[in-house]
Amino acid sequence: MTTTQTRGGAARAPSAPPPARRPPGRLRKHLWSYVFLVPMVLLFGGFTVWPMIASWWYAFFDWDGVGAPTKWIGVDNFAEVLGNEMFWQAFWHSFLFSVVAICVEMPLALLIAILLNNPRLRGRNLYRLSLFLPVVATTAVVGIVFAVLFDPAGGFVNDILMTLGLVERPINFLGSTSTALPTLMGIDLWKGFGITLIYWLAALQTVPKNVHEAARIDGATSGQTLRYVTLPMLTPIAIVILLLVFQRSLNTFDLVQATTQGGPVYATDVVPTYIYRYAFDPFLQAPRYGFACAAGVVFGVLTLVVTLVQAPLLRHRYQAGAA
Repeated sequence: MTTTQTRGGAARAPSAPPPARRPPGRLRKHLWSYVFLVPMVLLFGGFTVWPMIASWWYAFFDWDGVGAPTKWIGVDNFAEVLGNEMFWQAFWHSFLFSVVAICVEMPLALLIAILLNNPRLRGRNLYRLSLFLPVVATTAVVGIVFAVLFDPAGGFVNDILMTLGLVERPINFLGSTSTALPTLMGIDLWKGFGITLIYWLAALQTVPKNVHEAARIDGATSGQTLRYVTLPMLTPIAIVILLLVFQRSLNTFDLVQATTQGGPVYATDVVPTYIYRYAFDPFLQAPRYGFACAAGVVFGVLTLVVTLVQAPLLRHRYQAGAA
């Protein structure tokens, strides 16, 4: 800080340094980021958080969905769900969809992903596209198309089987209690195969190429490289893929609703169609929204329990793969 002399000899007051600018706060610095997040937060709260909270609340009422719920019945809906044999049958069917997806779809998708990950394979992008197309197709349309293909009266599949002499009479794939559920599982496997394939292809990109080169230099064959290098390095990501496939297949609804609606004689009924029937079935004298909400809550808790049961094993496999 200095003083200066004016032309007349009078001293001028020292000039103060300009005040330092305060750095913008975190909120002001990222204001526009928060603004752009607002629509997502509102939609998430309105269509995810609120329905979850409302389902728990409405499950304690005997409510038909009209007006405000007033008839409080406590845990009666939950007791009825847990004691309902049809609910447990639907849960078993949902669980079977997950078993097929994990035990059949995941290994098969991994095998195809390894083949399509080979840079020397010609047309591999075309193969990837053709296998992924069913994923982007509307499930309701897929269900209608397969219902026509499997129709016992002039359906394409039965015509082929009878022309080849494999069957003597048409098979009612979606109308028989013995064939409807396996048929739907096969359609669901075909429909979801592409997304599982993409998961595995993405996982394979995380394996460093120099590791494969080192294995080849050491004299390892392709099979040995796959077994001792690639698969162990995929283990941590495989756990995530398993959980994603499990959650997706456990909540199969639109395919079943578009083809069999849970029939015949509830042979293909899954928990989502079970819940839908009690909430929206026009043949019921009155919808039972409270009971449907209780069934949804129980299904969510059971799904969480099944997921947590897998946690110790998955944690052990993750640590083994990371090591």
